[in-house]
Amino acid sequence: MGILVNDKLHRSIPLGKTKYEAVHLYVKAGAKYGFTPCFFRIDDIEPGAETVSAYVMDSGHFIRKTVPVPEVIHNRAIYNGRKQFRQINSWIKEGKQLFNQWNRYGKLYIQNVLMKEPSLRPHIPVTYDATISHINMMMKLYNDLIIKPNKSSVGRGVMKLEKTARGWKLTYPASLSIHNKTWRSLTFQGNRLPLLLRSRLQRARYIVQQRLPLATFEGQPFDLRVSVQRGAMGLWQVTGIVAKVASKRCFLTNVAQGGTVYRLEPILIAEYPHLQPKAVIKGIEQFSLQVAEHLGTHLPHMADLGLDVGITIEGFPMLIECNGKDQRYSFREAGMLQEWRSAYDNPMAYARYLLDCNSAKAKQELQKISQPARCLEAIEVRSQSC
Repeated sequence: MGILVNDKLHRSIPLGKTKYEAVHLYVKAGAKYGFTPCFFRIDDIEPGAETVSAYVMDSGHFIRKTVPVPEVIHNRAIYNGRKQFRQINSWIKEGKQLFNQWNRYGKLYIQNVLMKEPSLRPHIPVTYDATISHINMMMKLYNDLIIKPNKSSVGRGVMKLEKTARGWKLTYPASLSIHNKTWRSLTFQGNRLPLLLRSRLQRARYIVQQRLPLATFEGQPFDLRVSVQRGAMGLWQVTGIVAKVASKRCFLTNVAQGGTVYRLEPILIAEYPHLQPKAVIKGIEQFSLQVAEHLGTHLPHMADLGLDVGITIEGFPMLIECNGKDQRYSFREAGMLQEWRSAYDNPMAYARYLLDCNSAKAKQELQKISQPARCLEAIEVRSQSC
């Protein structure tokens, strides 16, 4: 069974320094389901090749071996280019079963897909492409806005725009690095956006979003990372929910930006005694499953998602964004080791399910769920050209 990784992780595997990706848990889960995971990059498979050079665990160490190209592949790499899209699509045409085929979708595209389902619309914040005219329009409607790159992760490049007694205040990262630790702010009057903001909007595509009235813990806003995955029966299930609380120096909840992780139930008990924790958690799970099932019918063979979900002080879930490459270490940081291990176990269980369902009916279902891939390239091209 194959696991597609990016270059950086691939270099780290033989050194045993894979940091946030616990590759040994894939190996352990693979043994449980009766197969050996092998790790390789997209360029390791030549067109039409029957073998691939991949890292495989042997006697407690990862070594490079030439193995048959796996029939089932779990994508844990992020690619943006048309070339990579064509490579992945060629594997599918050759009969390979690849889940999470493409896991870097623009936030606005995901938003538009979800808005097609009427029952989900009340849970989705108002969001637009961050043009100057759209930002000015949103400033008339809301006093708090979030402006963030259409394609980014771990809070990189996110800015906050809020109305104050002196006008508008823009809070922004000093650098666009993933490791930025310095936050700055500037104020301005009227709707003439600052040069810094206009400059960033010209360099990359951003979205502008209503800032949600998030529930708080010890005075700081928090949201949730909900891991939703397909498992041994091929069905969506919630693997775990972890709360991410913003630090006092930053409005973002991302762990990479200084956020702290907790179990949700103790927060609800401590801060919101008027709520029933089990009922709130059940509502979050049902909502997350509905989001995953809807996306699963529109995105090519999606099977592993990390949803960022906010809740109001009444426990009402609101979707912040969807991640096609879930960062699972939040569960480990919160001491939720069972959920952390399960996040690696479930993709292996699903791979076993796909291997066991090599029947005509399963292939027809896979072709049906993969049909949107025909238009995905056009979507990505439009996204890059904006």
